[in-house]
Amino acid sequence: MKFCLKITLPSLLIVLSYLFLSGKKSIADTATTVSAEDVWGFYGHQKINRLAVFTLPKGMFGFYKKHIEYITEHAVDPDKRRYAIEAEAPRHYIDIDHYHHDSLTPFEYVPRRWDKATEKFTKDTLQAYGIVPWHVEVMQRRLTYAFKDKDFNKILKVSAEIGHYIGDASVPLHTTENYNGQLTGQKGIHGFWESRIPELFSKEYDFFVGQASYIEKPLDYIWDVVESSHSAVDSVLGFEKNLNNSFPADRKYAFDNRGNRTIKTYSRDYSKEYQIMLDGMIERRMRSSVVSVGSFWYTCWMNAGQPNLTELSKKELSEEEKKEQEVLDKAYQKGKIKGREHQH
Repeated sequence: MKFCLKITLPSLLIVLSYLFLSGKKSIADTATTVSAEDVWGFYGHQKINRLAVFTLPKGMFGFYKKHIEYITEHAVDPDKRRYAIEAEAPRHYIDIDHYHHDSLTPFEYVPRRWDKATEKFTKDTLQAYGIVPWHVEVMQRRLTYAFKDKDFNKILKVSAEIGHYIGDASVPLHTTENYNGQLTGQKGIHGFWESRIPELFSKEYDFFVGQASYIEKPLDYIWDVVESSHSAVDSVLGFEKNLNNSFPADRKYAFDNRGNRTIKTYSRDYSKEYQIMLDGMIERRMRSSVVSVGSFWYTCWMNAGQPNLTELSKKELSEEEKKEQEVLDKAYQKGKIKGREHQH
């Protein structure tokens, strides 16, 4: 398949994401100028949302399966929104290690409830260092109300977007101030862990995760996800530093031809060694994301009284909704992120 060089970057990313989901072996299979780091942010979130559909029970599966393309495609809308509004960026991460205490861990020191946390640290401080667990809670309430109102459009929109934030909470480097190794001389590790490794090895991952389950305490659940992610930060950074110190420097990077561009990326050999050292970590985090997304969808549906989703019919987008999507797409096409340039 060939693409015109005038194709927009957002469109190309979405097309490539679907090529990956349908079985393309590598980015090099398709003429493109997009780096691996660009593609995985879209591909990973879309794959997680898509697979989460298959964790759902009978009362939900038919509806979500019917609209699986929407759920998949719009998994990336929150990342697009980072190009439109500055307030979006903090919703994707939490620098939990910013919060120091002499005798308490950050997870003991930071209250899980938003009202208690703002009393202790102020809203501005929390926004400055990320709010992903609290934003998942906000999205959980929105989805529950969408089910109660039997609002077809909102159910799909919020389902797709809450999946994105849950996926972000499952990434170790979304839980630390050293989110791209910039504090330890490892700049670029975010894309390496989240993009390059999965690009090369995710076809080998086992994504059979079983069924979604009801979440008794959603806020505690997502905080536990963040804590589990953060527990892996030292390994993510430490393993790569050790590998860098022992691996031949002239074999660490490789140059790949991507369409009319030659990009510098981590070599397959270096990536394979890192994958081995991680011992399945990325696969486990992605599996966790899949079942967590499905479980949040299921919990919201249950809390809304298990409405009959087969009775819902698609509604035309309102003028306000159309304008919102138009603004989002235009801002994304300009290609300038507002706020911190955190990875996907």
